[in-house]
Amino acid sequence: MRILIIGSGGREHALAWRLAQSSRVETVFVAPGNGGTARDAALRNVALTDPVELADFARREKIDLTVVGPEAPLAAGVVDRFREHGLRIFGPTQAAAQLESSKDYAKRFLVRHDIPTARHQTFTEPAAAHAYVDEQGAPIVIKADGLAAGKGVVVADTTAEAHAAIDAMLGDGSLGAAGARVVIEECLVGEEVSFIVMCDGQHVLPLATSQDHKRLLNGDQGPNTGGMGAYSPAPLVTPQLHNRIMREVILPTVQGMKNDGVPYSGFLYAGLMISPATADKPAGIKVLEFNCRMGDPETQPILMRLKGDFLRVMEHAVNGTLDQAEIDWDRRSALGVVMAAANYPATPRAGDVIDGLPADHPDCMVFHAGTVLDADGKVRTAGGRVLCVTALGDSVKLAQQRAYQAVDQIRFAGAQVRRDIGWRAIKPTGSHP
Repeated sequence: MRILIIGSGGREHALAWRLAQSSRVETVFVAPGNGGTARDAALRNVALTDPVELADFARREKIDLTVVGPEAPLAAGVVDRFREHGLRIFGPTQAAAQLESSKDYAKRFLVRHDIPTARHQTFTEPAAAHAYVDEQGAPIVIKADGLAAGKGVVVADTTAEAHAAIDAMLGDGSLGAAGARVVIEECLVGEEVSFIVMCDGQHVLPLATSQDHKRLLNGDQGPNTGGMGAYSPAPLVTPQLHNRIMREVILPTVQGMKNDGVPYSGFLYAGLMISPATADKPAGIKVLEFNCRMGDPETQPILMRLKGDFLRVMEHAVNGTLDQAEIDWDRRSALGVVMAAANYPATPRAGDVIDGLPADHPDCMVFHAGTVLDADGKVRTAGGRVLCVTALGDSVKLAQQRAYQAVDQIRFAGAQVRRDIGWRAIKPTGSHP
């Protein structure tokens, strides 16, 4: 079979790497790919990003299955273009992808279908938004309505920070169309978890649980990013909590989309806030956001733990038979550490040479994201999050040790690395070391 992966990040490198391991796969194309996919003899980069050109390529090359990695092509309608030509593709339509591409759409959907989420209001006028912040106080969360590449959420600890975020989004247009409307919501307290499932429009197959680290610096300090590391499984998600999330969030979402006339197929990522249980009530579950694709960097540790032929699962997904699919998971933990470029997340520096990349190993992979392979065969930085060094271990602690051993071999100027990925799972009390 001939497979096409759309995207250029670490998530897409991991998807291509895992699917290429199927004995039935002849070629995996990655469009446009990155320096890591360019170095892998089992993968072939294709310099395409336009949905129409991608569909033409899939027809011309007789692609059997396409998997969409990032959110931008989904929001641009790439799935709709492929389906118009009878091409098999896994991902939500442009209409369904509004669960991610519009925070306001997602909030209205959640309220309409009685799915728990934070109190919120939506604004297009700065004055009204500022007045709401003054009324509500801080901490408070300001979200750009549209896609903002991980930079559209500000958790403001003070009203001054909230007002500045509103000015940046609604005032100076720094986020473009994504910031033309903002959602302002209450700041929830608890632990965030990433709950990712596969959907075929009717059936749901949950993937392994995971937890990521959004803040740039150790101790969950600094600005929000697209994610500085992740691990799987998430000990916080007990079997009982897992069942509640499926019953209270995932299944109502899939049924709600179907009832709204927008059946959902593709990866569905629910970012959840879990508040602590008390003596008189169970743990709280509220939806922070939806993503209409696998998370990055959650994908990397999740796919490290996936056993068996992932292609068979993907075929069930596009055939509408996910109820017949099963996934076996490695009993070990997996942990991924992101190495980011100098000046990330503001204005990442590009062009720095990356040295010391270790050889691929089944128990430790370096998934590339913001890299390019130059004409001299050197790998250089070309984005904010550059690499995700991902390792397996018999515990989160051992996976962490193995990942950081590999991280310490890799060198590029200005590299930024958190040294505490996995701390919540390692410290029984949940306190930071």
